[in-house]
Order: sequence, then structure tokens, then C-alpha cells
Amino acid sequence: MSANGGAPLLEVKDLVKRFRARQSVLEQITFRPARHAVAVDGVSFSVKKGETLGLVGESGSGKTTVARSVLRLIDPDEGSITFDGVDVSGLSRSKLQDVRQRMQMVFQDPYSSLNPRMKVGTAIAEPALVHGVIERSAATAHVKEMLDLVGLPASAAERYPRQLSGGQRQRIAIARALSARPSVLIADEPVSALDVSVQAQILNLLSKLLEELDLTMVFIAHQLSVVRHISNRVAIMYLGRIVETGPTDRVFAAPQHPYTKALLEAAPHPDPSRRHTRAAVRGDIPSPFDIPSGCRFRTRCPFAIERCGTEDPTLRTVAEAHLAACHVLPFRED
Repeated sequence: MSANGGAPLLEVKDLVKRFRARQSVLEQITFRPARHAVAVDGVSFSVKKGETLGLVGESGSGKTTVARSVLRLIDPDEGSITFDGVDVSGLSRSKLQDVRQRMQMVFQDPYSSLNPRMKVGTAIAEPALVHGVIERSAATAHVKEMLDLVGLPASAAERYPRQLSGGQRQRIAIARALSARPSVLIADEPVSALDVSVQAQILNLLSKLLEELDLTMVFIAHQLSVVRHISNRVAIMYLGRIVETGPTDRVFAAPQHPYTKALLEAAPHPDPSRRHTRAAVRGDIPSPFDIPSGCRFRTRCPFAIERCGTEDPTLRTVAEAHLAACHVLPFRED
């Protein structure tokens, strides 16, 4: 979890992605204008070599869209993505292949991210062969090395995903992502589909791999507590925007946005005297087709003031490297 100085390895600037809604027949024949959902709206962040950024927010906040845009699995509408000095957003499909070898993704659901008809060994070897990292003659040894990295026996190579537990499948998904020897790992909710007892094992495995392989990672989660011990920095997303970002320890110790505080309150605490009985966040996240005016969190915020309804807050510095977008800064409960 060490972070080095110098220029960012991965830098995202003013990323925007909208999705057009499907129109009904009535909407088409009456020439109603198409509606667009704003999934990501001006997101910017950077990650230095050896650093882990935790990207946190509820479902519908735009986290996965950011991840898929960074890898160009979907094309952003606006903004730039720079990896190791190269503008990824402008690359052709052929040149993008080289970038994807160095940036790999671990998906949320290990049940669907692996081909059920492909043996584990074949699945792990495939990325390394496609990207020319190894020769076919070295595939068996390479697969054994990857399985050893994620704590599985060499015999797992001959099994099918259905013959493995959820935790084992996610280890295979991690081994497959590492097979191409990437510099950056993008982990999209890699533990949310697993039992709580298995989540800690996978988080510990990722922490170990980050140190051993000197990896850089963007770790996506919907719970702040999940990223606490694996991330150097966190960025909190709400309805397509980053509303707070800063060093992990500082954000946990002194959250400066009401939404961040609500996410922290949602996390269970082992000490009964410190458990919260009230709901963490009231109401539901608004529709991306109908984003509230002003501060987009104001419809759920117990501290909203009149200014919140008319003026959209921008990120501003509250402490060294700690930024938040809130009109009532410094944030207090009283």
C-alpha cells in the first residue's frame, strides 16, 4: 500500500458519460426528445505508481461506469484518460490492446466473469497468450505461478469454475487479471458478492499482492469500511460526482461531507456503545434522469441550507490533500 512521488500513473480529467434511454413507440411517433441518464458528470482523479485509490459510493453513483470508461470498455462522452503519459481516450482499438495488457480488471461477480465451459488453467493462461506475455510452451508453468500467487494448488487448473467456491472463483479471477502482468488493477466491488467470512481473505490477498508485485490499484466499493485498510486515498462518489476525496486516515477521522459521514455510519462497529441506531442515509438516490438542482445530495441531507438548492458546490480544500464539495464546510453536526 505504499505510494511513490512523481507524476500520476493514471489520470482522469473531467470524465462525462451519459446513457440514452430507450424510447417507447409513442415517444418515437410523437417526436419526443430522447432522455439521457447522467452516469458520470465531470469526474477527475489521479493515482500514482504503487498507490491504491478507493472509489466509494452507493449503487447508481457511477463507480462502475468510471472503471469501464478508464479501460475503454465503454467510450466516455467527454474528458480525458491518461495512462503512463498516453492519452487512452484517443487511442485506436489496435493501440488500446497494449494499454489493456497493463491495465486489468477484476469484476464484481466471480460467477459470471469466468467462462463456465473453460477450465481454470485455460482461463488464466488466455490473457498472457493473447498479449504475448508468454509462449504457449510456458503456459503450464505460468498458470502454476499464478495459482500459487493467489493461494490455490496447481490441481485447480484442471477444474471448472462450477467446481469451486465463490472465494476460490474470485481468486481465479484475480489470477486471470494478473496473468498479463499488468501495472494497474481495477477491482470493481471484488468482495461484494462473497460471504462476509471470505471477504477478509480476499482483501488480505489483494493487500499482499499489491506489496509483492508493486501494483497500482483502483478499488471500487459501496462501503467505506471495505477500503479502509487497503487504500491510501479515497474518493466518495454521489450521483456521478466526486463529493469528497483525501487521504484515507484523514477522511475516516474527519469526514467533511454529510454523505461521507452517512456512509461511515452505515458501517457496523464491533463496539456496541459506538453503534448508530439511526438510518445512515434517508431516502433513495435520485434518478440520473432527474438530477436535483444545486447540490445533488440536498434532497437527502439533514443539513441542507437555502443555498444548496440553487448553487452546485465544487470541491474545495479543507486540509492538505483533503477536498470536499459542501456549502456548510467545515462540516459539523451541531
